[in-house]
Amino acid sequence: MKQIILLLLLSIFTNANAQNPDQQIRTILAAQTQAWNNGDLINFMKGYWQSDSLLFVGKNGPSYGYAAALKNYQKGYPDTASMGKLAFTLLQVKPLATDTWFVLGKWALTRSIGNISGHYTLLFKKIKGEWVIVVDHSS
Repeated sequence: MKQIILLLLLSIFTNANAQNPDQQIRTILAAQTQAWNNGDLINFMKGYWQSDSLLFVGKNGPSYGYAAALKNYQKGYPDTASMGKLAFTLLQVKPLATDTWFVLGKWALTRSIGNISGHYTLLFKKIKGEWVIVVDHSS
């Protein structure tokens, strides 16, 4: 009987955590950090919406589409020396609606070729049951 109660409590706790958008978004960003630090842009990009409507705004202005974002990352960071080690500092993670969350943070790359850093805003949206970045403005 105790085992059944423990399993029920574990199930409830696990489902409650699975439903928590804040934690899910933080988990996505942690996975992106790990992928980046492993030199793996393909897995880094799993946090983004795979759509032509993905909006990325960087120093060169807006670009649209998952393929364009991946291509820009590959061009800007062609090897692990240019990628360095990524660190995110989250400043705000807050809901705008039940299916839309806003993230404000800092990014920093520690690199042998020179460190760089900046800020970002992300718009996460829950699409087909998955949280994805639909807008990224990084500077």
